[in-house]
Amino acid sequence: MVTHKNPSSRTKSMLLGALLAGSIFVSTAQALEPQQGSAESARTPASRQAPTGTAPAVSSPVRPHRQRKLASPYRSKGTSIHEQQFYQINWGVDSFSAKTVEAGQMIRFSYRVVDAQKATALNDKKAAPSLIDERAHVQLVVPSMEKVGQLRQSTTPEVGRTYWMVFSNKGMYVKRGDRVNVVIGKFHADGLVVD
Repeated sequence: MVTHKNPSSRTKSMLLGALLAGSIFVSTAQALEPQQGSAESARTPASRQAPTGTAPAVSSPVRPHRQRKLASPYRSKGTSIHEQQFYQINWGVDSFSAKTVEAGQMIRFSYRVVDAQKATALNDKKAAPSLIDERAHVQLVVPSMEKVGQLRQSTTPEVGRTYWMVFSNKGMYVKRGDRVNVVIGKFHADGLVVD
């Protein structure tokens, strides 16, 4: 070990050691990098290259990292088991869907009956159904035709059957992918994604 009587010579030797370590690091890093000449030789035709003892290294093109598309937390992955059980126990229905029909001019809401007695509230003619889209700030209603009446099924529900109602979407405010809420009296089906 070298001892120094002068503090400035101690500092000088520390700086010299750091410089030496840095130069070793830099020279190692330069040795690992591809040389400029090899890139030029890769571009020149093989007939003009000087023969060497080793085969030229072939570099593969670097591809950009493709981001994996993750499912949005705001998109519906279907209804959860708890949600299905809630509607089955309280309202006697399940399997909700909301779809655009007639080139987007109407939205069809359908559901399946699992308990006919509890599902009578949804088929009640006195309950005025509405479809609410909070993004578009609209509330759609079931249209009433002169000779046909309301475009909804209002017969006595039967277990296992699927029932529907159609909401007028004149102006096409509600679009595919929108989240909508269907309200029929006290019944609410929230967060349905329009297909």
